[in-house]
Amino acid sequence: MLGLTTLGTIHTAISLVGLVAGFVALWRYKEISTRSTAGMVFFIGTLLSALSGLGIFQHGGFGNPHVLSIVTLIVLIVALVADRAGWFGRLSGYVSRIGYLLALFLHFIPGTVETLTRLPRGAPYLSHPEDPRAFPIIGTFFAIFVVGAVWQFLRTRHASVRLSAP
Repeated sequence: MLGLTTLGTIHTAISLVGLVAGFVALWRYKEISTRSTAGMVFFIGTLLSALSGLGIFQHGGFGNPHVLSIVTLIVLIVALVADRAGWFGRLSGYVSRIGYLLALFLHFIPGTVETLTRLPRGAPYLSHPEDPRAFPIIGTFFAIFVVGAVWQFLRTRHASVRLSAP
């Protein structure tokens, strides 16, 4: 299927489940949190996606996608600790909401690159993973992430102001 290995196919399916769950959580709850079913599915899907991505060497040895998987794992752990244990005190809400949103954004980098090196079939848009034509697309996703991060920051600040009001 489009040049994917068995692990690549499983990885892609898991990634898509996590990605959809992240959007469902944002749509329904206006945030991603492991306290909701959609948020937990996002967390587990993204965790499994990052872990399975470490075993894919379609483009040679250890490379940028593997670094991205490691960064995603770190972001997920930090967001989970903030979400569940509150290790960051008053900043925990900010760290968890923006951290999970960052993990969602990180899905788009390899997903976009890998998709566009395979599609359209027979004449892919990108000739290789480092094709400069990918940068504006990833930049657009990054701009959307920044807008989302500001939105999450403001929502968290508004919620904490309401909670601390007499």
